[in-house]
Amino acid sequence: MPQLKNKVIITCAVTGSLHTPSMSPYLPITPQEIADQSIEAVQAGAAILHLHARNPADGRPTPDPAVFMQFLPRIHAETDAVINITTGGSMTMSLDERLAAPLQVAPEMCSLNMGSINFAVAGAADRITEWKYPWEEPYLRGSKGNIFRNTFDDIERIVRLLGDEHGTRFEFECYDVGHLYNLAHIAEQGLVKPPFFVQTIFGILGAIGPDAECVAFMRETARRLFGDDLLWSVLGAGRHQMPIATYAAMNGGNVRVGLEDSLTLGRGQLARSNAEQVRKVRRILEELGLEVATPAEARQMLGLKGRDSVRLN
Repeated sequence: MPQLKNKVIITCAVTGSLHTPSMSPYLPITPQEIADQSIEAVQAGAAILHLHARNPADGRPTPDPAVFMQFLPRIHAETDAVINITTGGSMTMSLDERLAAPLQVAPEMCSLNMGSINFAVAGAADRITEWKYPWEEPYLRGSKGNIFRNTFDDIERIVRLLGDEHGTRFEFECYDVGHLYNLAHIAEQGLVKPPFFVQTIFGILGAIGPDAECVAFMRETARRLFGDDLLWSVLGAGRHQMPIATYAAMNGGNVRVGLEDSLTLGRGQLARSNAEQVRKVRRILEELGLEVATPAEARQMLGLKGRDSVRLN
C-alpha cells in the first residue's frame, strides 16, 4: 500500500525496558504515568504508541497482562491511537512471557524483532552514582552476558499466534542488515504480507551503528528487498534520535521517538515527557514541508484491522 503523499507516521515508544528509574525522573513507571504520557504524546502528534509495562512498585519491566490492563483501556478510551504492544519485552523474559499481554489484547499492531543480537547496555551503569532500586545496576551490567533471542522459530510462532489467529500486524524491528533479509525470507514463505512497516534501529551496542552511511545502506537495502510494499521508519538510540529522524524525514521515511529510545531532548537536556520529543520531531517534519499522519491515516497506510477489534472495549 503506497504511503499517503507527504504523510509521516510518528511512533512514540513510551517507556520500554532498557532505561531504569535512576536514569531520569521523567521516565513513566506507574500505569497512570504511562497512560498520562501516552495520551499527551498522541495529542502532540503521535499516531502509534509502542508500549511496555513496568512494575509500579519499582519500575522493573514486567510482562504481566494485569499491569498492561491498568493503562491500555484508558489509552484506548481517551485516544484514537494505534496501540502497539511489544513482543520483545526485555532480555530477561521468556517468549511465553513476552506474548502474554499481546495474546490477551489482540492489538492492531505488535513489534516483532527480526533476529537475535547482543544487546549490551552495561555502560549506562557507569554514569549513575545513586540508584533508586537494587535491581537496576545488576540488570544493566548483566546485559553484557545476555543474548536478545529471536530465532526463526520464535518469529514464526509470534506471526502465527498474533498475525494468523488475531489479525495483528507488525512493526518489524531490524537492528542490522541481516534482519532485513530475515524479513524478506519469511515474506517469501508467505508468513507475512505487505505492506511492511520496517523499523530500522541505529545506535544499540551489538547492532548496526548510527552513522549516516549505515542509515542510507539500511534504507536502500530495504527498498531493494520490499519495493513499493515498504513503509520505512527509523529509531535512533540516545543522542542519535533527532538527527536520524531528520535524515529519514528528508528521505521519505517515518519516525519513532520516545523515552524508551532516548531520555534527552537535546544535548545535556533530559526530556520532561514523551510529548516533548513528539512535539520536537513534529516541528522538524513540518519545517521540512511534511505532514504528520493521523491515527486514521496510519491505519490506512498500514492496512490495520481497526481499533474496534482490539479486546479493550
